[in-house]
Amino acid sequence: MRTLIISYDLAQPQRNKHVLAQHIMSVGRSWARPLEQTWYVRTEAAADEVEEMLRVVLEADDGLLVQATRDEAVMTNTALRWFRQRQPETGAGPNSGGNNSNVIAFPAPQPVSDDQEELPFDLAEAC
Repeated sequence: MRTLIISYDLAQPQRNKHVLAQHIMSVGRSWARPLEQTWYVRTEAAADEVEEMLRVVLEADDGLLVQATRDEAVMTNTALRWFRQRQPETGAGPNSGGNNSNVIAFPAPQPVSDDQEELPFDLAEAC
């Protein structure tokens, strides 16, 4: 199993971004989308195989990056949630007993401090 990073730049995003998202989610067993146009996918497929699978929904002027990556990453202003393909309920395993969630990992949110006052807009803009 390898982790691939998939990033794209669509010339006309309103036209096919949802179709591309469906194709990306079908590429592997699990996926995460830390940014609007950036995905992590855990798959058995190689990067060039994934590119071939996704090329069918891209226009000639769309950009696509598919690259093998390590699991470590540094992120700012985003969280990483891993999802997996939904499986039909079989009565055994982690999704049995009414727990039909496709979230397999979720980082704990950082606590928000209530004692910190919000800056006035003109001061916040200068920071």
